Amino acid sequence: MKTVEIYTKSTCGFCHMAKRLLTAKGVSFAEVDILDHPEKRPEMIQRAGGRTTVPQIFIEGNHIGGCDDLMGLDRTGKLDAMLAV
Repeated sequence: MKTVEIYTKSTCGFCHMAKRLLTAKGVSFAEVDILDHPEKRPEMIQRAGGRTTVPQIFIEGNHIGGCDDLMGLDRTGKLDAMLAV
């Protein structure tokens, strides 16, 4: 599996949905909760091209977007290909 990073907030339902999908696919991911680590928020915004909402998801360092983007990739069958080694 490829490296997956996800910026989240513990209070975010969309973050929980994204993590559930990744977990169901057997994908391990590095999570940064920006409530616990507010110093990481500017990094997230910069990496996500100015997006300020969570989750922000990266596969192999490439920004794929938020929860809706992740779910869309899964619906079209593209997510599995992105995660394949």
